[in-house]
Amino acid sequence: MAGLDGREQPRGDGRATVSRWSPTVEDEHALKALELFGNPTEAEVPLPSRPESAATARRLAQVVVLREWGLTAKTAEDAVLLVSELVGNAVRHTGARVFGLRMRHRRGWIRIEVRDPSRGLPCLMPVQEMDVSGRGLFLVDKLADRWGVDLLPRGKTTWFEIRVTDR
Repeated sequence: MAGLDGREQPRGDGRATVSRWSPTVEDEHALKALELFGNPTEAEVPLPSRPESAATARRLAQVVVLREWGLTAKTAEDAVLLVSELVGNAVRHTGARVFGLRMRHRRGWIRIEVRDPSRGLPCLMPVQEMDVSGRGLFLVDKLADRWGVDLLPRGKTTWFEIRVTDR
């Protein structure tokens, strides 16, 4: 059976695929990311500007929102998606070698920030139903309660906030 990349894929009953992913494994990867890169609630975490850093940022967001802050799975899902979009923009559009990730929680709100050295402003573009790219800020605009960009002397911080119910 040929896979998406045209190479032959092993046949099986599906059990191997199911056993590879589990919340426990994801937690383990997230905790390892915290150990390797630091906690974005304590200080800005510098990440290399490479596509694989989106996975690291997603893991950090997930473990912080669920374990450290004790918020809902829905909040974690939205935060993970939106941080991935901001990181994708920083990696694709800024030419930076490193970007920073910071997460904050105050009563009733979470805020996630991605800082990069570019002063180029992100642009919210109109999106058509069949578009396959350019949806990042559209998703941020739809799912976040607030978002924006703060220009810095050297670069910018793009951020979003989500209203939460603290437990």
